[in-house]
Amino acid sequence: MALKEVRLGNGETITYRERPGGDEVIVLVRGNMTSSKHWDILIDALDPMYTVIAPDLRGFGESSYNKRITSIRDFSEDLHDFTQQLGLEKFSLAGWSTGGAVAMQFTADHPDPVQKLVLLASASTRGYPFYGVKPDGSPDPEKRLRTIEEIEADPAKTKPMQELYDTKNRDGLKAVWNAAIYTKRQPDPERYDMYVDDMLTQRNLADVYHALNTFNISNAHNGLTEGTDQAKDIRIPVLVLRGDRDLVVTKEMADEIMADLGDNAVFVSLEDNGHSPLVDDLDGLKKSIETFLAEKVKQHEA
Repeated sequence: MALKEVRLGNGETITYRERPGGDEVIVLVRGNMTSSKHWDILIDALDPMYTVIAPDLRGFGESSYNKRITSIRDFSEDLHDFTQQLGLEKFSLAGWSTGGAVAMQFTADHPDPVQKLVLLASASTRGYPFYGVKPDGSPDPEKRLRTIEEIEADPAKTKPMQELYDTKNRDGLKAVWNAAIYTKRQPDPERYDMYVDDMLTQRNLADVYHALNTFNISNAHNGLTEGTDQAKDIRIPVLVLRGDRDLVVTKEMADEIMADLGDNAVFVSLEDNGHSPLVDDLDGLKKSIETFLAEKVKQHEA
């Protein structure tokens, strides 16, 4: 699928994949360590009634990274300009992992075009915390990292991950993904190699970690930042999906999303799935998403 591109008003260039389909539009937003490439098998699998658009966030894939992001809102404002440039008046929005935080911020700030929201293995409404370490190397919840400088100097996560990027250590990246994400199934070897190529395009690892660490649209303090209380502004139907074996996004994070979004959200636990349900159970994931979106189609037809 050939990449297209859009020039944003802020000077950044966003590349994206588009699968033509019907009048119903889905915009897919991927998260950290990946770009739109990692949506490929779901893009191919979704019903032809949907037109599917998957952008590369700033600093991922072939998109530019002229100015460093400092918050999740930087990504969501890029996304807003992107959807306007494409003339998308109404669409459903799906965010995976960090992309879930981006999708929530977008929907809270720009509710009119978003018809339904799907959060797949999403960061919480209260962010994704990064901690210092105890002498034994385990995370220390009493030492929440606070600044981008502390994130960049983090010896437990940022520095080792950044070194894998800097040295283009493909085996090391696969080892991380096999331990944390592809814990049940792995992509076929050729596709996996393409995914690693895609991972190596990222230019903003620490910046994304900092944005996740400070993100908070709840009405509570998350231990680092006061919430903006914007979760209440997400009034559309929301589907919250989490694999029951997810080692990246905890059950507590999914519970926070449900508590903060209230009656607008419905939770579905994906059985025997980790952080990548696309690889673990593509058919089950497709069914969950399409069943949720179909309710909108039926209402529209009625």
